[in-house]
Formats: sequence, C-alpha cells, structure tokens
Amino acid sequence: MAVDLSQVAHVETEPGELPATMAAWVIRQDREGEPIDAFQVEEIEVPEPAAFEVIVRVMAAGVNFNNVWAARGVPVSVFRSHPEVDHHIGGSDGSGIVWKVGAGVTRWKPGDEVVIHCNQASYEDPEVHGFDPLAAPSQKIWGYETSWGSFAQFTKVQAQQLLPKPHNLTWEESAAYGLTYFTAYRMLIDQCELQAGHRVLIWGAAGGLGVFATQLCKIAGARSVGVVNSDEKGELVARLGAEGFINRNEFAGMMRTGGETPEEEKARFGESRRFGKAVKEILGASPDIVFEHVGQATFPTSVFVVKPFGKVVICAGTTGYNLDFDVRYLWMRQKQIIGSHFANAWECNKANELIENGLIRPVLWRTMPFDGVGEAHQLMRENKHLGKIAILVGAEREGLGKTAEGPGAIYAEVGV
Repeated sequence: MAVDLSQVAHVETEPGELPATMAAWVIRQDREGEPIDAFQVEEIEVPEPAAFEVIVRVMAAGVNFNNVWAARGVPVSVFRSHPEVDHHIGGSDGSGIVWKVGAGVTRWKPGDEVVIHCNQASYEDPEVHGFDPLAAPSQKIWGYETSWGSFAQFTKVQAQQLLPKPHNLTWEESAAYGLTYFTAYRMLIDQCELQAGHRVLIWGAAGGLGVFATQLCKIAGARSVGVVNSDEKGELVARLGAEGFINRNEFAGMMRTGGETPEEEKARFGESRRFGKAVKEILGASPDIVFEHVGQATFPTSVFVVKPFGKVVICAGTTGYNLDFDVRYLWMRQKQIIGSHFANAWECNKANELIENGLIRPVLWRTMPFDGVGEAHQLMRENKHLGKIAILVGAEREGLGKTAEGPGAIYAEVGV
C-alpha cells in the first residue's frame, strides 16, 4: 500500500491514544544494500507500550552512520540483534512528544516534550542497579540493535531513555546531538576525568564527536587542539574554543595503513614525531588526553604523542578496528588506553543540562524532509555530507518547537 508522505506531520489521535498504523522507513533483510535502496517507506502497525515503556510521537530524527551499516548489513546484519522483529526501523537520535505510557511509568505523561537517548538495557540485569547499564548483557543501542527507531511517526522506547527537551532548541536541533554528544561526554568527563588545565588532542575535531569534545574542553577549562582536514573546518574548531588546529593533510605520511615495510614504517614514525612537535607548539606540552575514534590510521600516533601517564580514550575505529602500535611507548611510559561506549542515563541527563543551559550547542549542517531518509544515509555512505543531518517527521517545517530564548544550534558546514 502506498504511503502518503504529505500527511506524515499530521496525526489523527490525541496524546494518550495511538493510531492503528504509521508511516516508517523500513529496512528488510532481503533488500540490504545501498541505503538509497534498502530504506523504503512502509505502513507499519504502531506498537503498544509494555511496562516501563513509552510511545513517542517523533517530531524530528537525527542521522548517524550506524544506520548506513544497518542498510548495508555490515559488519553484521542488524537482524541478528533483534531476530524477533522481521523489519528494522532505524534512527538512534530523536525528539518528540510523549503519546502513551505503559504500566509503571510515573515520570512522564502524554504531552511531555522529550529528547531520546539511545541506550537500552533490561531492568532485571543487576548491572543496571548500582554498577553501570552499559555493562549489562542485555545492553543495546536503540534504533540500531533494536527496531522502533526514530525514522517513523511513532517510536517505542524505555522510559529511562527520555530527557527533557531543551526549551531553547527547535525540534530538529534537539534531534541532532544525542548519540555523538553523550558519547563524547562519557569519554572525557567520566572516563578521563577531564579537569581545568588538561591538554587534549582531538582527532576529527570538526566532526560529530569532535565538535562536542572541543566544547566540553572549553567549558571545563581544558586546552584543546583539533585535527581537521581543511583550514575552513579549523576555523570552526577555533570558534568552538580550541587553542588551535592542525590540518592532517600536512601530515598524510603519518597515517597507518597496515602492512608497511620497515622503511615505510620508519618514514611514517618520523611523520608522527613531526606531528607531535606541532601539537606541543600549540598546547605547550604533550597532551594529557587523546580523544580517539579514527582507529587504525591514527592510533599509533595517539599512543606515541600522549604524555607519560596520559590517557588515550577511544570509542570507534572508523578507519579500521585492527590496531597495531609500538607497545614500548605504552608500558615504558605508563600510558593508559580506555575503551568507551555511548553513555548511561545519568551521564545523558547531566550532559543534557549543559545543552539546556546553553553551555554546549548542537552543530547542524542540514535539515531534510521525511522523504529524505534514504538520501541522507546515502550521502553519509558516500562521504558527501558535511556534518549532522536532521530529518523532519512530525514537525511541519524547520524552526518549530523552540519555546524559550537562548542559544540554539550552530549552523556550519562541518566534516565527519
């Protein structure tokens, strides 16, 4: 049945009552491939909330690379994560309105305006109570390892995933920061205990993670230097509070590709030394913390340039996850490598308060209509986007949802 996308912003029911069906962008296992083909609009039954669950009417959604993976079925098919559902509705960032609550939900009521964080875990896992939900065996990323993501008129979430929507942001601005910002917050604030005076090297400083890492360093009183791939992006990083920036194209030879000959490795290491000197010139000394998510290409340099007893914190491996480096610089200088993955509900709430108070601002490149979901992911797949993309769902146009004065998003052409 054809779905009328012109009516996506209109819902026939009032808060508290769900319609029977909804429009959703759906991936099915038999059409995994390029995002532009894998994502197709379907009419799907609206789920009912179980105990401690909430149905949210999605007003806007954020686009992340995880659903490029979902569309392509790599590195593994998402259907391995939720085999009980024969379809996948992606989207791990979203803002919207509480529409119906399940049994046991007392903090939220129909009509509340919310932002959704993407960490789920079973309330029955003991790790959730007193340790960290991210250690629970049931832990999953909503909208990637689960279905019912934000690329639909309605989505199903756990009540603990909801945060108050910042009044100073529009719907699309509120949907553009959760996954990357909360990840950066945990990496720096909790895992590395970021403090005033710390020196921090940020890879990909103009990208989805880096723009928040840079702002967090600024408000904490830490000094940061950002690595970018153009001087234009460096200007944005400086605007966000960095001490300076380094254009990585000037140090292309330091990138690890794997399988280098001894001569090539010697030359690469020489470039890493030269890069380390450039970092010191800006920060005044070697960094206390290196903010990593690039992986294979940069990790040997990260371990080398961080100061003795310093920390390399990593949450991804966008250039490859098989890392090799000279471990002597790790043990002999007593450096630390810290793995980090998203954030728990407490961290998300504390980080969201900084958004509400205007101390941290989302950085948004483009807002697209609901019919642009496949195109947006294809842009990401081909690296043709220039920053965070938001998708309008229930919001009829850009600029809606802001109910208080205060700084909104920064609109800039930033890199990944």
